[in-house]
Amino acid sequence: MPKRRAASHSRDPFDPLDGPVAATLDLHGSTAIEARARLDGFLATARRRHPSGLLHVVTGKGRNSPGRPVLKPLVRGLLAKAQGTVVAAWGRDLDDGGFLVRLAG
Repeated sequence: MPKRRAASHSRDPFDPLDGPVAATLDLHGSTAIEARARLDGFLATARRRHPSGLLHVVTGKGRNSPGRPVLKPLVRGLLAKAQGTVVAAWGRDLDDGGFLVRLAG
């Protein structure tokens, strides 16, 4: 089960990143090019299947990347660009190994 921002006993009805996760994308082991394509496809499919749904995008913490982490900054940038169109809200998950994404309705 993904680690979300709020525990189930302290649900905040106003937190857009709280609630059940409708779909998860695990990008571990993907290159930047693969991750971009997979995320774009995942968001498009999830938007059709789960309008306004909550998604979990797992990037990992970047500890196995040679040099600096690659996936986390890439996904952060893509989500920022998609905010307001495809993405209503997004933020880091609790263990900082990915992102929670609320789709726009």
